[in-house]
Amino acid sequence: MKLVETLKTKVLQLLKTWQVREKLFLLWIKIKNSYARIAQKLRPYQRFKNTRAYAKLMAMTEMRRRMTVMLVGVILLLGLIFVFNQAKTMLIKHFISSAGLPPATVSTTVVQFEEWQPMLSSVGNMRAYRGVELSTGVEGLVERVPVKSGMDVKEGSLLIKLVDAAEVAQLQSLKAQAELAKVINERDKQQLAIQAISKNVFDTSAADAKSKRALVQQQEALIVKKNLKAPFSGRVGIVTLNPGQYVGPSEKLMTLQTIDPIFIDFTLPQSTVSAIDIGQSITLSTDAYKDITFAGKITAISPKVDLNTRNIQVEALLANPDKKILPGMFANVNINLGDKVKLLTLPLTAVTYNPYGSTVFIAKKTERLGKDGQPVLEAQQVFVTTGSTRGDQVAITKGLEAGATVVTSGQLKLKNGTPLIINNKVLPANSPNPKPQEN
Repeated sequence: MKLVETLKTKVLQLLKTWQVREKLFLLWIKIKNSYARIAQKLRPYQRFKNTRAYAKLMAMTEMRRRMTVMLVGVILLLGLIFVFNQAKTMLIKHFISSAGLPPATVSTTVVQFEEWQPMLSSVGNMRAYRGVELSTGVEGLVERVPVKSGMDVKEGSLLIKLVDAAEVAQLQSLKAQAELAKVINERDKQQLAIQAISKNVFDTSAADAKSKRALVQQQEALIVKKNLKAPFSGRVGIVTLNPGQYVGPSEKLMTLQTIDPIFIDFTLPQSTVSAIDIGQSITLSTDAYKDITFAGKITAISPKVDLNTRNIQVEALLANPDKKILPGMFANVNINLGDKVKLLTLPLTAVTYNPYGSTVFIAKKTERLGKDGQPVLEAQQVFVTTGSTRGDQVAITKGLEAGATVVTSGQLKLKNGTPLIINNKVLPANSPNPKPQEN
């Protein structure tokens, strides 16, 4: 029975195979007949023979006929190449337009209101309350230097003493001459009272006495110059003098600076003149003491505006009891203006500044759904009006509403309608008070 069933199965398979082959053969016959009928109807070569062009072509010489056929072939080939290129360009454009813009990966943030302290910011230079480069005004040899570098001295303290032995001896001589002239003048005064001498003799002795006193004062002033004293209290700079060293009359010998309190000079635009006043509080910071803020007050405002910069110079005074701030230091100055206000805030990197205005890109939801079932986000460019800045942030006064999702990085590759892929693993700096990162 199994043998019969096996034979039966193989026979049926053979029959099916022959049926398929027969059907394919019949289909081939039909296609061949159809092609023959079409070729019979078209017969392009036979039709071309019956045209005037063919007659003219046959009437030409053999060489001319070949040249004509070659030119026609070249023209047809160039035409086919042109048509092929045009078709290829159209297909590429169609493919690109149907495919849409490629998505761009960006980082975003949600714009929100933050508290801002209205303030004016500037940079300034520290200046000593009193400061001078000292010199004796006379020449001589250094006898002794009783101060050391960096020492705090009081007003009137001796700083440098020059050798003055000859000057002191000369002073004693002049004093003796002055005393003698004084005695002679008093004697002449008594003799004039009894008319023993003429008035002319008395006047001569009086003038001589005054002259001798003036010479004494002149010599005393010279000796004072030989003893250089502090004109005010302060801190001495680096002392490089040594006993026995010769100094000239105009040579700078040392510096003396009063640094408590201390001034800071800075400038502000002329448009801010109405917002500042004498006695207004300021705060400043320096890179030397990053974590310390110093407070002071405005003491003077320049009565004129600089013609070149259109800035006005401002002077402020601040206490410096620890003497941490030194003259010549660079400092950042902030002037608080009124109470805090709430402003829409963005990172500085989110705003693109152009000659025609400032712009940002917002991530706008569309009706299309992505592979994850969420609405597809597209970029939309929006013009904004920016306000003041602080650290890494900028205030937006017009053009945005709270809650909008704004692109913070990757804007250069965006245009309206670009699909967005949001990746916030790495975000740009967004700190109101950034600090340098130290490795």
